Amino acid sequence: MINYFRILLFALFLFCTEFLAAQHQNILISEANEPNEPAIIIDPNNTNRMVAATNLSNYYTSADGGLTWTENVATSTYGVWGDPVVSVDANGNFYYFHLSHHRGGNWIDRIVCQKSTDGGLTWSDGTFTGLNGTKAQDKHWVAMDHKKNAMYLTWTQFDAYGSHAPEDSTIIRFSKSMDGGETWSDAIRISELAGNCVDDDSTVEGAVPCIGPNGEIYVSWAGPAGIVFDKSLDGGETWLKNDIPVDPMPGGWNYIIPGIQRSNGMPITTCDISGGKNHGTIYINWSDQRNGIEDTDVWLKKSTDGGRSWSELIRVNDDPAGKQQFFTWMAIDQTSGALYFVFYDRRNYKDENTDVFMAVSYDGGETFINFKISESPFFPVDGIFFGDYTNISVHDNVIRPIWTRLDEGELSIWTAIVQPHLITDVLKTEIADPGQHSLSQNFPNPFNKETFISFKLHQSAKVTLKIIAITGKRHVVIFSNKHFEMGKHIESFDAKKYKLASGNYFYVVEADGQLMSKKMIVIK
Repeated sequence: MINYFRILLFALFLFCTEFLAAQHQNILISEANEPNEPAIIIDPNNTNRMVAATNLSNYYTSADGGLTWTENVATSTYGVWGDPVVSVDANGNFYYFHLSHHRGGNWIDRIVCQKSTDGGLTWSDGTFTGLNGTKAQDKHWVAMDHKKNAMYLTWTQFDAYGSHAPEDSTIIRFSKSMDGGETWSDAIRISELAGNCVDDDSTVEGAVPCIGPNGEIYVSWAGPAGIVFDKSLDGGETWLKNDIPVDPMPGGWNYIIPGIQRSNGMPITTCDISGGKNHGTIYINWSDQRNGIEDTDVWLKKSTDGGRSWSELIRVNDDPAGKQQFFTWMAIDQTSGALYFVFYDRRNYKDENTDVFMAVSYDGGETFINFKISESPFFPVDGIFFGDYTNISVHDNVIRPIWTRLDEGELSIWTAIVQPHLITDVLKTEIADPGQHSLSQNFPNPFNKETFISFKLHQSAKVTLKIIAITGKRHVVIFSNKHFEMGKHIESFDAKKYKLASGNYFYVVEADGQLMSKKMIVIK
């Protein structure tokens, strides 16, 4: 008689073996023209179409989901001078925003918008906004309202870039286009408190806008008051009279990372408009050194009442204290509400070797899965400008981070083909010291009521046990930071209590920063 159950288990074993061997494929986009400060966008109408850009004037297009890229150099009558930002409208038209260097004007005296109607192959000469005499217009970002096909742009205006004169100041400005970037409204000031022009902690910078569920415009930035928040409920015509404090940002947004010429932790703002359980929640993500100059961390706060109040501080990186995580960016998959973060990470090293990590939260920022996406580390040197940010675009489980590498003095731009169902697999590989602790297979496996998990500690430790669905969409914490003495321990739990449906899971045990995981099957 054929034992179909044994055949099923064998098939699951083969599947798991193949699954565990898979990785997030790294794709080299370009190493030409000293690229840095990358931006990327996915066309939600066709997720195979993507556009990316880097300093100073490089742009890239992909028609196969980011597997291959063509590259070119942008030109405009107004000049192309870095700080690339890319976006896409509801009709699949791409937009490329950048600073200017106009021969008939002044250095970075306006924000330029170029448009492509053919997937980024060709671009218009561009339009601009923000021109205000000789004042510098810098550090812009855009939010696209696909329902109204409106573009909302925010940025920093310097009276005189780099000036230490007390009479010179910075403010946050706003402009919008309702006709596909053909024309722009007159720029207005939206920040209450001005900053200085030094391009440091007391300068107001990092305004990244987003759209709320009813067309609200939300934005935050950093400056002398820490991180503050502002919003408009009428398409940018009026804004709050008083900026809302979010976080004091101890240490400020400008900090030092060894090997990086210039570093910052400016905030990124986004809002869940997915229609899911966290619909309408606003998130602000940043990094700072409140725990010391050798312990930069990635943070998150959220608001469920339109920005009137903000949650307690949430730490995104899940490693032990004392390592550097920096240059974070955040995006929401608006088809599911999943939060994705990308950042540089040195948790695995005692020197300046640097990995690229991501984090994902499926429960509105309550818990996070951290995983490495770079296939090999790099060792940067601070004599070469590395740029000011990473970026990430996500839509319908298509996840494309973008980052800069600096290897032996050479800059390059990369993305990764991140597969949601592989996230827990990559978690399994992040073991700092494989010989320190050990984990046994749960018994029985499969189980339908109670199962036992056994692990052995070589020293006393605080232990966390998580159950994670292979799809990554289910994440249960059995216990967190529970103290155990050295030796062997057995823990049990009931699938019904935690509402685990039949299917394939990993259980992940974390002790002293070491992650151990094994496959687990639930049959009801």
